[in-house]
Amino acid sequence: MSDHGILKSMTANLKPYPNMKDSGVKWLGKVPAHWNVWRLRNVADMRVSNVDKYSRENETKVRLCNYVDVYKNDRIRPGLPFMHATATEVEIERLGLRSGDVLITKDSEAWNDIGVPALVEETDPGVVSGYHLALLRPYLECTHPGYLFRALQSTAVASQLHVHANGVTRFGLTHNAIKAVRIPLPPLPEQASIAHFLDHADRHIQRYIRAKQELIALLEEQKQTIIHQAVTGQIDVRTGKPYPAYKPSGVEWLGDVPDRWDVRRLKQVCSRSALYGANIPAASYTQAGVRFLRTTDVMDDGGLKVGGVFLPCYMVRDYRLADGDLLISRSGTIGRSFLYDGKKHGPCSYAGYLVRFVLASDVLSKYVFLFTKTRSFVEFLRVKAITSTIENVNGEKYANCPLPLPSIAEQAAIVRYLDSAIEKITAAIHRTRHQMMLLSDYRSRLIADVVTGRLNVGMAADLPDVRGECS
Repeated sequence: MSDHGILKSMTANLKPYPNMKDSGVKWLGKVPAHWNVWRLRNVADMRVSNVDKYSRENETKVRLCNYVDVYKNDRIRPGLPFMHATATEVEIERLGLRSGDVLITKDSEAWNDIGVPALVEETDPGVVSGYHLALLRPYLECTHPGYLFRALQSTAVASQLHVHANGVTRFGLTHNAIKAVRIPLPPLPEQASIAHFLDHADRHIQRYIRAKQELIALLEEQKQTIIHQAVTGQIDVRTGKPYPAYKPSGVEWLGDVPDRWDVRRLKQVCSRSALYGANIPAASYTQAGVRFLRTTDVMDDGGLKVGGVFLPCYMVRDYRLADGDLLISRSGTIGRSFLYDGKKHGPCSYAGYLVRFVLASDVLSKYVFLFTKTRSFVEFLRVKAITSTIENVNGEKYANCPLPLPSIAEQAAIVRYLDSAIEKITAAIHRTRHQMMLLSDYRSRLIADVVTGRLNVGMAADLPDVRGECS
């Protein structure tokens, strides 16, 4: 039977518990009559870490389970790439991870990234909880670790953490706020059954999601191949065949180009080149005004993330974008590019880790933007990147990037061809991402309904063990 069939058969006959009662907690609503509702302080011991990423000579070497390890993994297991650091013997004793511990994120830049849990399924000696995390050690006489993990994943419990997250540009939870969270608590056998059922269901949901991710990766690769072949002249988009004759580009990573094409530096097709953005502290951000684009706002495909931050007009007067301006990120995640369209994006300015290029009238800005999506541009980045703690390609290096350049008529033909050719691929990517979102929403609803008793999973005794399989 397929994953879909197994999942459907598992959930088709789930019913609510027959007798429900008011939990007394807005976020929980009604719970089964025989369940308790306890504060987190009564179901687990909480230990907040102050172990940071630095190594000190007078301390013992450890491996640090950090915020990202928890945020990106439901399960903490041996083999994760933990950071090396040091800690005191007292910290190691207090914060060393044990099987059955549950870690949650307690500080983040976004309020809805607060309280994200991970279950310590198994770990090696010498791994300790890092800074920005809280370690919850369940009281085993009343709390099943797997159930506590799933309860913290549920919207009914997570919402309590979100509303108590304090901050403006960075959010955090106090010790008391974490301890005061209310948890629905069935008898231990039911907790074990719920955890086992959700592990089994999650296995199939995650398999679905991974299949969708793999499909998106294949579609993205197909899109990049089509762009690369057209913009680097491997095919003539008017005939669908290679050009009749080629010549060396003089650039190793670019290879041969059609003999009618030029190879020019990016700065040679700009009226203004390599303009750095504004360095303005987060304390100045507002809810309205001119959008202030940062590297983190630009997506890999050249789109902008929803939301963003804003600044008063007077603060970014010299950094306003005009139609056709090209931005490229120069630090952190290098090479992300964005083409500005005033009607589509509204008034925008840009931050210091982005470099602006004002393209001249004898080149199509969309064509230059598409070049930044080719494998040749990726190879340019690999050659030019300076790697220390982060990658960096400065504006001068970008300005000197060689660009294969046909006539403006051919540029227009290439842009038209690619707009048409990648439209279906882009639509397929969007459909697949929507399907992933629906799967993720279904997973969230299932966890919430089971953890709060809206669905009775029974004893789940006949489901196979999936330890080690849930992601």
